[in-house]
Amino acid sequence: MKPVDLAKARILVTNDDGIHAPGLEALMEIASQLSSDVWVVAPEVNQSGAGHSLSLSRPIRAREVSEAKFALEGTPTDCVLFAVKHLLKDRKPDIVLSGVNRGTNMADDVTYSGTIAAAMEGCLLGLRSIAFSQAYTHEHPVKWGTATHHGAAVARRVLAADWPRNVLINVNFPDTVAASVKGVRVTHQGTRGFGGHIIERRDPRGGTYYWIGYQPQEGEIDEASDIAAVRSGHISVTPLHLDLTHEAMRRRLRAEFEASPIEAD
Repeated sequence: MKPVDLAKARILVTNDDGIHAPGLEALMEIASQLSSDVWVVAPEVNQSGAGHSLSLSRPIRAREVSEAKFALEGTPTDCVLFAVKHLLKDRKPDIVLSGVNRGTNMADDVTYSGTIAAAMEGCLLGLRSIAFSQAYTHEHPVKWGTATHHGAAVARRVLAADWPRNVLINVNFPDTVAASVKGVRVTHQGTRGFGGHIIERRDPRGGTYYWIGYQPQEGEIDEASDIAAVRSGHISVTPLHLDLTHEAMRRRLRAEFEASPIEAD
C-alpha cells in the first residue's frame, strides 16, 4: 500500500472500550492533528476482550451521537465493517485508527484485543490501520496526555512508509508522562502467556456465576520485544502480520506427508 496524502485523507476512528471512553477522545484528538475529515464509529458499550468477533446471530443498531460520530451496538469489528461497507460506502476511509486502549495490547494480548481486532478488520478491507494503547498502573490516573502528545507524530512516520497489504501497526505508549518518553522502538510481538483464573460467586438467589480474571504471566523478557520497550519508557511500534502460518512447521509437515503419504482405503 502506497503512502496516504494526509491532507486529503478520511480517517475512521474506533475502539473497544466504548463510545464514552476517555481513550476515544484521546484518539479523536490524535486523528484531528492528522486530518480534518474524521469519522467515529465505536461500540455502544465496552467490548474489551471481544477479539476479532462479528455479530452474526443478532441485529446491530447504530445511534448518531453527534456529527460524524456514531455508537454501534456491536463489536469493534462490526464498527469497522459497518463504517466501510455502509455508513461511508460512497467515500470510504483511507485510514483506520483504533484506541486509545486503556492498558497495553502487547505480546499474547493481541489475540484477545478488540482494539487490535478493529485494526485487523481495517487491514483486511485494504486500509492502512493502526492500533494505539496506553500503559497505566492500577489505581493511578491514566496518562492520556502521553498518547495525545506523541500519537500524531508516530502515526505520520508510520503512514509515510510503504506497507504490505496484510500488515497492521500496533503502537503502545509507556506509563510515563509525555516529556519523559525515551523515544520510539520498532519491536516484535513478545510472549508472556495467559495467567487467567476463574473466580466463582453466588447471586442473591443462590445461583452460581463466574468471572474470568485476566492476569498475564511474567517471565524472561526479550529486549527486542514490545514488552521490554514499554517497560523501559519507550513507545513500542510493532508491525503485525495477518498470515498466521508458521513456515518452518509447514515445511516440516509437508516433508512428512510427502515422504509417507496417507493411502486412501
